[in-house]
Amino acid sequence: MPSHEIDISEESGVRYLHFGSAWVQGAMRIRRPIDLELAYTREMMAGLLMREDWLSSAASPYRILLVGLGAGSLTKFCYWKLSNAHCTVVEINPAVWAAARHYFKLPADDARLTVNIADGVEFLRSDSGTYDYILVDGYDQDAKVGQLDSVAFYESCRARLSLQGVLSANMFGRSRHYEPSLKRLATAFGQRALAFPSCDSGNVVAFAAHGDTIELSLVELRQRAVSLKAATGLDLRPTVTRLEQSHSLPGGVLRL
Repeated sequence: MPSHEIDISEESGVRYLHFGSAWVQGAMRIRRPIDLELAYTREMMAGLLMREDWLSSAASPYRILLVGLGAGSLTKFCYWKLSNAHCTVVEINPAVWAAARHYFKLPADDARLTVNIADGVEFLRSDSGTYDYILVDGYDQDAKVGQLDSVAFYESCRARLSLQGVLSANMFGRSRHYEPSLKRLATAFGQRALAFPSCDSGNVVAFAAHGDTIELSLVELRQRAVSLKAATGLDLRPTVTRLEQSHSLPGGVLRL
C-alpha cells in the first residue's frame, strides 16, 4: 500500500488534498461541496453528452466505476447528481478514503456507493462487473499513474464496459506529451479514442467508447450541454466552446 503523506490545505474558501507534495490531488469549495471545483473534473463528465439517454439524472449511466478517489469530487457528483447511478470506487490507499470521508464530505457506503480499497489494475483484472461509465483518475505523490496507463489496463476497462459504455481518463502531467498515452488507449479500444484540448490546468482528458458509434456535431453537443446543465447544474458549454475554438474536431463533428 502507498505510504505517502496526506496533507490538507485551504485557500479562499477551497479545501485541497495533497499527497505530501505541491500537486493538488483534489479540491472542494467548502460552501458548495458537491460542485466540481477543478476544471478537469468537470471535463471528465463530458461523457454524459455522448449518449442521448444519459442527459437527465433519471436516465443517467446506471453503473459507474471510478478508479482513483482523491478528494471524492467525481464520486460525490455522480452519487448526488445522477440519482439513478450505482457508484463503485477503487482506491489503493485507505488514508485517501479516510481523508475524503473526514475532510471532503464523501458519503458512507450504501446501496448506491461502494468503495474498494484495492489496486485498480488488479481490481479490473479480476472484476466481473459491467459498467456504463468508467472514470480513471489515479495518481501518486509524483503525479504518476504507473500501470493505470497501459494497454493491458485499458483493455481490462474495455472488457468491463457495457455495449454503450464510455471511458474518460485524466492525463494530468502529460499535457505536452500525452500522445503515447492516447495511442495506448486507442490501441485497447480499436482506435475509438480521442483527447480534448488541454484545460487551463494542463490536464488533458481523453475519452474512449464501446458499442454504437458516437457522432455529434458541435450544435448537438451544445444543445446537450444545455440539457445537462438543466438536469444536474454541470455546465459543459465552455468545454464545447473550447472544442470549437481549437478546431480539434474534424469537420466540427465529434466521432468516437
